[in-house]
Amino acid sequence: MNFIEKYLATAAGLETVAVGQDIRCRVDLVAAHDVTGPMAIQQFEQIGIDQVFDPQKVVMVIDHIFPAATIQAKSMHWIIKDFARQYGITLYDQGQGVIHQVLAESHRLQPGKILVGADSHTCTAGGYGVIAIPVGSTELAAAMATGSIDIEVPEVIEVYMTGQLSPYVSGKDIVLSLIKEFGVDGLTDKAIVFTGPGIRAVTMDDRMTICNMGIEMGAMIACFGEEEAAADVAQTVPLALETITTVAACPHSPANVRPVAELTDVAVTQVVVGSCTNGRLSDMEQVVQVLKDRKVNAAVTMLVIPASKNILAAMEQAGWCKILRDAGAVITNPGCGPCFGAHQGLGTERDVIVSTTNRNFPGRMGHRNAQVYLASPATAAATAVRGRITPPGLLLREGSVLYE
Repeated sequence: MNFIEKYLATAAGLETVAVGQDIRCRVDLVAAHDVTGPMAIQQFEQIGIDQVFDPQKVVMVIDHIFPAATIQAKSMHWIIKDFARQYGITLYDQGQGVIHQVLAESHRLQPGKILVGADSHTCTAGGYGVIAIPVGSTELAAAMATGSIDIEVPEVIEVYMTGQLSPYVSGKDIVLSLIKEFGVDGLTDKAIVFTGPGIRAVTMDDRMTICNMGIEMGAMIACFGEEEAAADVAQTVPLALETITTVAACPHSPANVRPVAELTDVAVTQVVVGSCTNGRLSDMEQVVQVLKDRKVNAAVTMLVIPASKNILAAMEQAGWCKILRDAGAVITNPGCGPCFGAHQGLGTERDVIVSTTNRNFPGRMGHRNAQVYLASPATAAATAVRGRITPPGLLLREGSVLYE
């Protein structure tokens, strides 16, 4: 068995499992947010029980539409608040941050544990070795009630990493390159695992970014393992990290990936840095390094959205918020921001947006004809300065002279 199968076998109380086998796994954490949580609560109430399986292992986070942009959104907040109060579960409210970052900070599970979340990017937790499974609201309700989930053991595809990353290349560039190779449905209902000596070159923040977008390839599970090659996998794909360059996903698919160097004629109107994909402290540091002593282009609106309140506090303590504001960026409250397409920076048919978020399908961030490009924080920051898509290494400093 490979390590995914071993983890699943342990959670199911079995000695072995095989691809295609239906198993019932014990879950270690169940989570939902203000969009999926109310639907799961409705399904839970129809079960007809008076308690969740373990209040310490059920978490709700209000992050997708906070502050509420509509009366309906506020009503959904109240549903979650009432449920949390009634059943004694943990609730994160008042702008604590994006669900996946909040879980990483305050409910980080050990490698091999099972996380079930009613959000497609639950797989973010695979960055720190968790078997993180996205589910629908009905499945989440059942997990809240029983503490278990029924799954079919997936086929495992291994990405074996070697080498080192080139300057200015990040986890976002890695995962966009993989999505280009596999396509948006190439790994449907499969697991993708990352191994090899190259994983030493990938930071924890970048690992979370890579696993976050595993779902954009259709993967059921995305998870980092050890440096050793995984056993008993369906396929091994070698990945030499030094071959990865800075890239961007062009409209309207995360798989429509091109080198940033080929897109330098694309003028932009908005830049968004944040989300569960790239709103962590190291992402913000990349942006600050670019924007320090520089200005956001007058034709560009730049939004910076920390993934959690803790990240925002660290940015303030480091003096980064002042740097960003002085450069002309707007810092919003922690949360999902415009990524979900509900508020705070949506695009029109006139807008060309470079975003560090995870999806650029038509209508994802506002008008269906808005042009959304997905890129790394460093690329997004360089783009904000020049007003058109820019490789992050193009902005260099020699003494006090900035040149291109």
